[in-house]
Amino acid sequence: MTISVIIPTLNEEQAIEQTLAGLPSSLATEIILVDGGSTDRTLAIADAFCTNTPNAHLVHAPTGRARQMNEGAKSSRGEILLFLHADTQMPSEAPRIIESALANPAVVGGRFDVRFDTHSGWGRIISTLMNWRSRTSGIATGDQSIFVRRPIFERLGGFPDIPLMEDIEFSRRLKRAGPTVALRQTVTTSFRRWEQQGPLRTILLMWTLRLLYWAGISPSRLSQWYETVR
Repeated sequence: MTISVIIPTLNEEQAIEQTLAGLPSSLATEIILVDGGSTDRTLAIADAFCTNTPNAHLVHAPTGRARQMNEGAKSSRGEILLFLHADTQMPSEAPRIIESALANPAVVGGRFDVRFDTHSGWGRIISTLMNWRSRTSGIATGDQSIFVRRPIFERLGGFPDIPLMEDIEFSRRLKRAGPTVALRQTVTTSFRRWEQQGPLRTILLMWTLRLLYWAGISPSRLSQWYETVR
């Protein structure tokens, strides 16, 4: 089973080095960094990594996480596509975990549980709520490192080209395509967004945006109320 790790980047100089350094050596057949027009040191870091890593490639795409991830998928060769945020770190046993999760050919994909890189009580509360909501609803977010079989990804048309909620919408379609797995093993992601805007304020914003999305408000309109913190 071959795995392609696809990492969208946009001005991620503060996080990308640690993410790349933490990738398990046996994780991927290939690692594809997809840059959306970084103006900081992200490209230099990515170039250096790809130069020194035989199975790593840097590609470019129009700005937008969905567009970048779809472009990475087009450039990949793996049987399994794993979409990893630039500020998220995989567990060392990730290859074995993913292969085990997909041992049943009926399973179309899955995601990890998430925890934050903080000792804050808020971090534990938020990650617990995120994992509980995801396990209950069957819907995953990009922070949880979604993985999917290539034929299923292609059949679903990849991530929808929308400015926000592309992970929620793709996860909803994936759920309809067949059984998915909600792994209890964790990936570790940055708490920076929550720290910068305040945990309670960010919780209220995220839940409000999702409720409005489910109510039919367009992602383009919702994106005007959401500021991505990098």
